[in-house]
Amino acid sequence: MRHPRSSDPEKKDQGAFFVTYLPIFLDYLAVEKGLAKNSLSSYGIDLRHFGRWLNDQKVEIDSVRRINIVRYFQSLRSAGISARSVARALAAIRGLFRFLVAERHLELDPTENLENPKLWTTLPKSLMPSEVEALLTAPERDSPAGLRDRAMLELLYATGLRVSELIRVRIDDLVMDAGFLRTMGKGSKERIVPFGDAARKAIVEYSEQGRPHFDKHGDAHLFLSNRGRPMSRQSFWMKIVKYARQAGIKAQISPHVLRHSFATHLLENGADLRSVQMMLGHSDISTTQIYTHVSRARLQKLYDQFHPRA
Repeated sequence: MRHPRSSDPEKKDQGAFFVTYLPIFLDYLAVEKGLAKNSLSSYGIDLRHFGRWLNDQKVEIDSVRRINIVRYFQSLRSAGISARSVARALAAIRGLFRFLVAERHLELDPTENLENPKLWTTLPKSLMPSEVEALLTAPERDSPAGLRDRAMLELLYATGLRVSELIRVRIDDLVMDAGFLRTMGKGSKERIVPFGDAARKAIVEYSEQGRPHFDKHGDAHLFLSNRGRPMSRQSFWMKIVKYARQAGIKAQISPHVLRHSFATHLLENGADLRSVQMMLGHSDISTTQIYTHVSRARLQKLYDQFHPRA
């Protein structure tokens, strides 16, 4: 597993607590567990790299929480480290924390109940605001289908709804005057999500000029297919890919990318994390915190690209 800065760092680059207990843990693996020399070397490399990362983040090992572990492995995957190597690093880190808790050096194990890293992805992809604008304006407004698709895209970006929530929106879920809608998310939890003037205008235009064309059975859902039934996830997925290509967006795109873009752009423009959590319908704020990492990553990229002494 090759990491950036893979050479052995100075002790001060790993944090005092980490440096103190890493040798004890490695001795335990060698003496008590009988770990092979090569395995011990790999554990040492993985754990020292983790220690450097914690030091860069200004987090001591006794302050590590689950979200720090998740962010660390996402940074590895973003750097191109293989899933196999990431899984090995997780085994090393999990073993370290279990040892420290068992020896009463720590009270909490942040790796407890941590899911398999194969289920984790790299940082959520999000579009630039200019790409979002190009995508939203891609559908033609001179046909019922174009009005419907534009309204769906506008509402998706305006609210950060999951695609399953978007296609389930009913007419009576909308409070147009106040500019918000009710939706039922995961765990059958209802939440209120606001939307802006652009989405309101697109919905009104579609409702008046487009939706009557599709309303063949009196269905209460807002977005209807050509058959007069609720739009399916697959159909909308295909449409968003088509419009992305029309807009000249080369990156892979899905309805979830607009949800990521919604959250990232809100935080980049000063929204507080708790409000974004509520709008996204995340039960745990640690899930929402990933978007703060996305924002920092984008800021770092812009700095590296444009600062004369980057």
